[in-house]
Amino acid sequence: MKIAGREIGRGAPPYVIAEMSANHNGNIETAFHLIEKAKKAGADAVKIQTYSPDTMTLNCESEDFQIHGGLWDGWSLYKLYEKAQTPWDWHDRLFTHAHKVGITIFSTPFDTTAVDLLEDLNAPAYKIASFEAIDLPLIKYVASTGKPMIISTGMANLKEIEEAIDVARAGGAKELAILHCVSGYPAPADEYNLRTIPDIIQKFSVITGLSDHTLDNATAIASVALGAAIIEKHFTINRSNGGPDDSFSLEPADLSALCHGVRTAWMALGEIDYSRKSSEQVIAKFRRSLYFVRDLSAGEVITVDAVRSVRPGYGLAPKFIDDVIGKVVNQDVKKATAVTWEHIK
Repeated sequence: MKIAGREIGRGAPPYVIAEMSANHNGNIETAFHLIEKAKKAGADAVKIQTYSPDTMTLNCESEDFQIHGGLWDGWSLYKLYEKAQTPWDWHDRLFTHAHKVGITIFSTPFDTTAVDLLEDLNAPAYKIASFEAIDLPLIKYVASTGKPMIISTGMANLKEIEEAIDVARAGGAKELAILHCVSGYPAPADEYNLRTIPDIIQKFSVITGLSDHTLDNATAIASVALGAAIIEKHFTINRSNGGPDDSFSLEPADLSALCHGVRTAWMALGEIDYSRKSSEQVIAKFRRSLYFVRDLSAGEVITVDAVRSVRPGYGLAPKFIDDVIGKVVNQDVKKATAVTWEHIK
């Protein structure tokens, strides 16, 4: 799978997506700043969301449309999305700015009109949000673009994940990734069950990653060891800015640490290899070996008290001690001489 020429999976380091979401707080200059900070932190891509309140819900104050509990307690759905939206007339400017900065930008569309807008901007990929993973007509429409496609699985059960994958593939998605996700804001690490990641890989043969809503980087870094090839985290300038998603998002220093951490974890995985490593060459001489611990004269029998296993490692390996004891030295040797076969008759 590739997004804007960057290989994902297949031996490539994890692909890090900085999710801007609503963290621009209605200010396009803040959005520009977030794009710049994401690039500086080392993210591969910055992602926005493309919707309007009218494409997300109904302008209705009845009980069905009210939020009770959680971060957005007391809001109606319409008012929340009205506040959190990334205005459609910003999109061209955001894409232009990202290209200028040198970072990939793409989006999560929430309906077909959003896909059409993003196609006009030549978006390089699409993300399906967890809440829309059951919107099979939307998945089919996105798949028809032929662009790389990423689907988050928060709240979806195994059957729903399978349906989403089947529809995406049948609809024309050739490059597909699935992000294991828990749609809590924030989500506790002990609910993430990261062992699901290799199971997704095995069941569906797809690039798999993590959409992480925990408050630190430990879960994301750990996921790399289980096969996560994509890491997505919400990103903000300051958690205290009061925006809808600020409180569970990474600040710039945290995002930089995430990028470093997941790539270090990926490099550390390496491959099955029992050989001595280059960093070990210099200190390998400090392993134990056999040394004479007293002076011996030529023709003298080597007794137990004449040799020991000590550091450094210039002599015979300690496993040969029983082969050495009882043998006769063929030359004078001094204390602290490394034992070699050349000393023994």
